[in-house]
Amino acid sequence: MNNTKAVGGVRTSSAKKTRRPASLDKRKAHAGWIFVLPFVVGFVLIYLPIIFDSIKFSFQEIDPVRTGGYTTTWVGFSNYQKALFENPDFVKTLVSSIRQLILEIPAIVIFSLFIAVLLNNKIVGRAAFRAILFIPVILSTGLIEAIDAQNNLMEFMDSSAGIDTGTGQSTAAVLSSAIDLEALFSNMKVGTELVSYVAAAVDGISSIVNRSGVQILIFLAGLQSISPAIYESCRIDGATAWETFWKITFPMISPMILVNAVYTIIDSFTTESNVMMQLIDSVYPTPDGNVLSSAMAWMYFLVIILILAAVCGIMSAFVFYQKRD
Repeated sequence: MNNTKAVGGVRTSSAKKTRRPASLDKRKAHAGWIFVLPFVVGFVLIYLPIIFDSIKFSFQEIDPVRTGGYTTTWVGFSNYQKALFENPDFVKTLVSSIRQLILEIPAIVIFSLFIAVLLNNKIVGRAAFRAILFIPVILSTGLIEAIDAQNNLMEFMDSSAGIDTGTGQSTAAVLSSAIDLEALFSNMKVGTELVSYVAAAVDGISSIVNRSGVQILIFLAGLQSISPAIYESCRIDGATAWETFWKITFPMISPMILVNAVYTIIDSFTTESNVMMQLIDSVYPTPDGNVLSSAMAWMYFLVIILILAAVCGIMSAFVFYQKRD
């Protein structure tokens, strides 16, 4: 029964309007903020002041005081000019790091997609293979990484020489020479650049495998989200496995390719084995190294942002997003 009253010729309702319950998407969003709240609080209270101090120090010069502490003097872009024009290693190391990135990113993404497609099929021991491929991710993070850094055997295995076979070459280099890539590609009429790229990828196969665990899991999640009804329709229409991959699987997995490319770029640029990270760490203990390393780090950060923007801008034009009603 609706109770209404006429006030000044206007009918008003005394019944309270019922408030609609929050939708499922909004409730999920609220729950998501609860999960990320510890990180947000920690970032604002701990990391944000450190970031601000790092930016401030990159524009200053620090003078220690005998009684303890230090004084700062504003020098503008002097530290940036020292890193770019006076330090003999910064630009050379930065270019080397970018070249390494260009080699590693496509190799890691392609390898991860290939392994994910294989593991998505119903094969014996599929769960065991997934665990084996993810073990290097666990061994290369956190406390285990710090322990392995003190392990002489791990240091020897991770060295650039690798496992010497008695010929002065690592096992990967011996494998590359045994395959004889130049003879393999000689009849295919491909450029020497492709041969060099494949040879470098074969030489670094251990690094590629060790750094592909997370990407494989992301690709597997994307592959398993594709409806089996789509593949059934393709089989009914007589499509081959090759056509199904390029017409169905690859377009629908393209968002995961973009995600893995971004993840791999960040991981490659910030890993401790990156030559640029090693240079910044080596500059820090030197005199005036605090402010100089801060300037180097922020220029390095800007380069990473520009590369990520370029990659996202180019790949976004080819990414297929499925519309859901």
